[in-house]
Amino acid sequence: MTGPVTLQHWLRHLEQQGPAPIALGLERVGLVSRRLWPTAKRIPVADLVLTVGGTNGKGSVVATTDALLRAAGRRVGRYTSPHLRHFNERIVIDGQMVSDEALLQAFEQVEQARGQTDLTYFEFTTLAAFWLFSQARLDVAVLEVGLGGRLDAVNLIDADVAVITGIALDHQSFLGDSREAIGLEKAGIARSGRPLVLGERQPPDGLLSTLQARGAKVLQLGRDFDIVGARQREALLR
Repeated sequence: MTGPVTLQHWLRHLEQQGPAPIALGLERVGLVSRRLWPTAKRIPVADLVLTVGGTNGKGSVVATTDALLRAAGRRVGRYTSPHLRHFNERIVIDGQMVSDEALLQAFEQVEQARGQTDLTYFEFTTLAAFWLFSQARLDVAVLEVGLGGRLDAVNLIDADVAVITGIALDHQSFLGDSREAIGLEKAGIARSGRPLVLGERQPPDGLLSTLQARGAKVLQLGRDFDIVGARQREALLR
């Protein structure tokens, strides 16, 4: 199967296809991922996966973590959304945005695996990012959640380390109309027996108990670690 011939054509095509622009759920995207990696227990994006969720500060945490890991000599893939000017900004490997040519190849792979399964723009492009990472022999993949956490396409991968930066009212029509409800959605990126770093001194009711019930090893700001200077923290999470 041959799709559009340029990156811009592809992006316009993806905007016009699939279900509603936002359609949370892992069934569709999970089905296509199993076609792309039929024998894998986990999508093979990297040796270690760090997933970052939260209302504010996700991009800053992802960028800082990426820079620190590369400074330590690790080969890192970084996935964020949305982009500012160029779609390629979303997918960065070893400090370099992926090329249009690489994206076209990834889009073709996802399109072939998709078949008749509808995917949203974000689901399709997330799988493309995963495919590019799987070809790059990465030490670490740092992934930013798109919306919420529990039903976000990024959450297809069981993270070795998860981060929730902070929780405020956002996307209420999809996630709930209270910090408590939104916190439970974001808690969905936690995995049993694995660290979850929580950047909330005063988390919403029910969040800590939910994380504990999921078996996550919670490291909470103000309890288990701290940031020097309150102004630094506020600047980070804006």
